[in-house]
Amino acid sequence: MTERAIISDVAPRDGLQSIGPFVPTETKIAMVRALHAAGIRRMEIGSFVSPRAVPQMADTGEVLKAALALPGLESTVLVPNRKGFELAARSGAQRLGLFMSATESHNRSNLNRTREESFADLAAIVQDANAAGLLVRFNLSTVFHCPFEGVVPEEEALGWVERIVALDPGMEIALADTTGNASPDQVRRMFERAHHLWGERFAFHGHDTYGMGVANVSAAWEAGVRIFDSAAGGLGGCPFAPGATGNVATEDVVWLFHRMGVETGIDWKGLLEAADLAAAVPGGTPGGRLRGVPAVRQAA
Repeated sequence: MTERAIISDVAPRDGLQSIGPFVPTETKIAMVRALHAAGIRRMEIGSFVSPRAVPQMADTGEVLKAALALPGLESTVLVPNRKGFELAARSGAQRLGLFMSATESHNRSNLNRTREESFADLAAIVQDANAAGLLVRFNLSTVFHCPFEGVVPEEEALGWVERIVALDPGMEIALADTTGNASPDQVRRMFERAHHLWGERFAFHGHDTYGMGVANVSAAWEAGVRIFDSAAGGLGGCPFAPGATGNVATEDVVWLFHRMGVETGIDWKGLLEAADLAAAVPGGTPGGRLRGVPAVRQAA
């Protein structure tokens, strides 16, 4: 039986959040529809954060409404705090993405809170989300490397993972390479340890700042990960992680899995069209390699 990887495209959220000029709502909706037409069935649509902090996400509710009309699409919205949860719980999103950082410096930069403050708030939200029947994914940022503190000690990161696991034995948890500076051996080792301790509930969220995004996806796959975040066109970057650039490109990840004989359910021609649309968003900084390879265009 062919193995299968689940791709969650984060271009509508992570891919756009760092862009300064406001991307029209119609453009965001067109991106979501193009990704869905290509076969993407999990997507980060946006985030319910303060529009003062992240102006690009001010229209998340409108984009989500369009996404919910697409058959078979699981729409995720990111939720940083109690206020965001209350908005998201009324939005119709199928999955809530909670997030905090494994390092104190990045958590303060990203959320203006200590890790303990974030964790206490999110722990209560997990309980309330479960009671409401909502799917939850807990995203832990800067697991491998922090822009302020450097390489993160594995025991420190795993200590936070252990606390998150204890909140809900069935909750999906993503370990994020926020800066794109993880190394493949580090990624493989962390996921092998996490799977050994807590089972195969983990997803990988990778960036490609240092050109190691695809190698890290491969390492995570070899360690047993089957859920991967990526962004069409290689868009992305954390506005609170200086120097971090785009997410690993969805088209690069899908090509990797295709060459490995791993099924994704994604149409290659449609994905290239969606990636071209994402890469053309004004103000964005696209990445990835495959869109620039002539033979890839011929294969489509």
